[in-house]
Amino acid sequence: MNNTFKGTVGAASILFAGAGGAFADECGKVSIAEMNWASAELMANVDTIILSEGYGCDVERIPGATNTTFASMNEKGQPDVAPELWINAVREPLAVATEEGSLVVINDGPITDLGEGWWITPAFAEANPELNTVEKVLARPDLFPDVEDPSKGAFVGCPAGWGCQLANANLFRAFDMEEKGWVLVDPGSAAGLDGSMAKAAERGDPWFGYYWSPTALIGKYGMVKLPFEAEWAGSENWDGCIVKSEQDCADPKPSSWTVSEVRTVVTDDFVAKAGPAQDYFKARIFPGEVMNEMLVFMTDNQANGEDAAYEFLSTHEDIWTQWVPADVAEKVKGAL
Repeated sequence: MNNTFKGTVGAASILFAGAGGAFADECGKVSIAEMNWASAELMANVDTIILSEGYGCDVERIPGATNTTFASMNEKGQPDVAPELWINAVREPLAVATEEGSLVVINDGPITDLGEGWWITPAFAEANPELNTVEKVLARPDLFPDVEDPSKGAFVGCPAGWGCQLANANLFRAFDMEEKGWVLVDPGSAAGLDGSMAKAAERGDPWFGYYWSPTALIGKYGMVKLPFEAEWAGSENWDGCIVKSEQDCADPKPSSWTVSEVRTVVTDDFVAKAGPAQDYFKARIFPGEVMNEMLVFMTDNQANGEDAAYEFLSTHEDIWTQWVPADVAEKVKGAL
């Protein structure tokens, strides 16, 4: 493990004392959402280090998730920054908030090569080349026996509380999957979802479920994303139904997965107080290939977001030094 690692963060919310300097008065205290998945943990920690060491901000990381973080930012103005907000689940209220000016999309593409959808293992794809679309797989629940009820096919959805949980549940209904012999499996947690996929991929067992890219597991196991035969059924169906609760989505229509969009979102208060630090967020773009590399590093080394952030900053100066002025970059380098 790289010797630039700093100590593991024990508390979920840690204050980083500002490094002082010219930007301290302009930046002040900043709260950043540390979402509960690996790429978001990495981004939140990179942001913490650069803002605290390079811009003299006092940074607090706050545990978060897509829906809960957005709701808190929208209703309470905290945290100041959501580094990796997947907006498909909150598109409509985010549009309202940005129109009103309470929230600002400061970066509309912080990671390249993104994608959500339904995946199968490469072993299954190789053994069943004819089952090369979502709809064709849906006709064969017998090939994905559920552990608790082998007479049903298991489709692995998202853990409760994730934005994708509602989308998967509503698509499950839209494609009449229960009638076709499927059960929607709640993996219980991020670890449960990852473990389910990894176990199947390593054993060569069939697996069918939701995931996204860039991620370590998709790259490590070579998972195959299935295309939908159904066309995207439009924004009214997706944003007005698929991503909402069942009680607000009475008649979901079959649809391909909407194009994945991630934003870095900040509060209007952050824009007012952050000074030059906000320019960093505008420039901060992680190439998808590099993000995958870092996520595999986290998995292989059991590294947390802070460990990975120091590794990224130490090994990819060519990338992150383009995001900040030279004097800020030198301050950050000095802290590594």
